[in-house]
Amino acid sequence: MKFYRILLFTFVAAIGCAQSKTTGSSEPAMFDEDQLLEHARVLSSDSFEGRATGERGNDSARAYIITQFKKLKVNPFNATYEQVFSFDRTGVAYEAKNILAEIRGTKFPDTYIVISAHQDHLGIRNGKIYNGADDNASGVSALFSIAEYLIENPPNHTVIFASFDAEELGLQGSKYFVDNIDKEKLLLNINMDMISRSAKNELYVVGSRYHKSLKRHIEAFKNPTDSKLLVGHDGTDGKQDWTHSSDHGPFYKAGIPFLYFGNEDHEAYHSPTDDFNDITPKFYINAVRIILSIFNTIDVSGL
Repeated sequence: MKFYRILLFTFVAAIGCAQSKTTGSSEPAMFDEDQLLEHARVLSSDSFEGRATGERGNDSARAYIITQFKKLKVNPFNATYEQVFSFDRTGVAYEAKNILAEIRGTKFPDTYIVISAHQDHLGIRNGKIYNGADDNASGVSALFSIAEYLIENPPNHTVIFASFDAEELGLQGSKYFVDNIDKEKLLLNINMDMISRSAKNELYVVGSRYHKSLKRHIEAFKNPTDSKLLVGHDGTDGKQDWTHSSDHGPFYKAGIPFLYFGNEDHEAYHSPTDDFNDITPKFYINAVRIILSIFNTIDVSGL
């Protein structure tokens, strides 16, 4: 009997070690943490040439993103994954494409929570590739991890995964999306932009000040990680106001509640040095766990 007790203890201990390999937590992983990092590494590699809107690297990144949604068995929103749109900026005509996928809600299929990140970055400038690991390969890769979790744990509300194009050219992709959807069906936007790199281990959330229910959710949130979640950069603390700084801006302008998650600017912001090797992996994993935990709370209890 003693031998079998030892064998059982060894087996249980091995499971515990496997669960806490990356997060340092005894809780089971919510998603494949190694895959999260791998997607961010791939999307910020030189082969995608900085993912500039309208360029070859952006096309390649879009193909990669669609392939990942297909592998996860996440269906397109409407008939196709691609939402094509065009715009002019400073005399230049662009054709761009958002990527939209969905997991249908089990209780409220006609009410949408949009989880978003922008796929584009700055491309190649003066012969240097702006790979945009933090900005925003990190957010797009998080879409896959959240989808992975929700395929196994179906949400109450329909979740639209939006990988927006042309954010760097004036939030064009999110503007087009908001202008061309039934806004009565939109419950919330959760936007992720720059969530993988923080020397201070700090993730900011913006948007709760504009909606009492969101404020209550954030104030009551029990953080499952050792990374800090801070409310700020929202026009109340004397810091740079991020209310309109990324793809949540058009949602806010349309009166749709939003939560934006991001970290503060660093020396690699909009620089060719924004590379995967300089992200902070544990913080990144924790950031996605925080965002997913807050989503779960809102999905269950609503606004």
